[in-house]
Amino acid sequence: MSAQPQVASPIAAVLEDEFERQRRARDHAERVPLEDIDVTDWKLWASNTHWPYFERLRRDAPVYFHERSFVGPYWSLTRYADIKAVDSDHERFSSEPGITAFEPAEDFSFPSFIAMDPPKHDVQRRSVAPVVAPRNLGALEATIRGRVQRVLDGLPVGETFNWVDRVSIELTTQMLATLFDFPFEERSKLTFWSDVATGGPQTGVVDTRQQQFDALMDCRNTFTELYEARKKNPVGNDLLSLMARDPATRDQDPDEFLGNLLLLIVGGNDTTRNSMSAGVLAMNLFPDEYRKLRADRSLIPNMVAELIRWQTPLSHMRRRATCDVELGGQTIRAGDKVVMWYASGNRDAGVFEDPNRFLIDRANARSHLSFGFGLHRCMGNRLAELQLRILWEELERRFATIRVVGAPERTVSPFVHGYTALPVVLETF
Repeated sequence: MSAQPQVASPIAAVLEDEFERQRRARDHAERVPLEDIDVTDWKLWASNTHWPYFERLRRDAPVYFHERSFVGPYWSLTRYADIKAVDSDHERFSSEPGITAFEPAEDFSFPSFIAMDPPKHDVQRRSVAPVVAPRNLGALEATIRGRVQRVLDGLPVGETFNWVDRVSIELTTQMLATLFDFPFEERSKLTFWSDVATGGPQTGVVDTRQQQFDALMDCRNTFTELYEARKKNPVGNDLLSLMARDPATRDQDPDEFLGNLLLLIVGGNDTTRNSMSAGVLAMNLFPDEYRKLRADRSLIPNMVAELIRWQTPLSHMRRRATCDVELGGQTIRAGDKVVMWYASGNRDAGVFEDPNRFLIDRANARSHLSFGFGLHRCMGNRLAELQLRILWEELERRFATIRVVGAPERTVSPFVHGYTALPVVLETF
């Protein structure tokens, strides 16, 4: 990485170890033949050592065909401009049959509107869009703030706890329960189903593929019961009631219903949850930025955008070429799989100066790729930003500092770029 963060003393040893891993990865990334680079390797993401390989690809092969990888052959896009061009071109680059680098198994595929092209994509997305419309977000703000206040007021001061569990997961799960009007006392199921949907046995969330399948069937059965009740009285403004009212989604195939549910659950969970954790880590890695925020809280909205850029909670999306396309001096053939590495594009030095640094007043922070472009741009982007803004407003009112006191544990996934644990200690004024 080009910019080494300033190390705060409580986690100096932990960070020095991480910097050493980065150094070794950088040395290896420079020496290894391009054909041996595999940025879909789960271990790179769990150890946070994927960055040097993306730097090499951006410099030497920004449009590169990986013949051998964990996910099979695919074209890798690592520069900002190429990613934006493909993401904005749904006619030549289709979202079907899936939006992750992994090929959907024939017996384990649940279609959703994000993995569809127009016109079906448009009508299904339109059915649930009102839940994150500006008017509804305005109505939700007081609810979100009240919940943030209660969660923060219940945290221990001066004691070590896991920020991911106590804050990030709890707040996003409460929000998901509200969006679906899901039984609040059972809301932990939503987080579990989200984790199961985005990772198999490799992540440790489940032990076998059969357990993963069984968990998702439980999700479908639970929501089907709720959905049938909403169909009888679809007057609410929750996601299920909106789908029940719209002819385009009212009578979905069971697998399509589950696919759309999982899309909305994951979309409402991972971006916000992992950005909530990343913000605390970033403030400890870059203490000057933390001091800057304390001195000027008006920087919080821009800091939120920079945080989403710096973390990139969903590391990639994929497309499939519908025709032969020339891009970056390469010919992508019809039918080829194309993976847009948002995580790499958000660290493109040609767009973001000193891209590995977390700068809360970065002038073009909102130009990040994390929400995508074109017709598949993240529907809930404003809701995610609202939740993050409120969280940091309330944190700054309550605590003098949030100290990271141990190594972060990261998600074992080249798709969900996040955290499973972050030990912290709170200090009051």
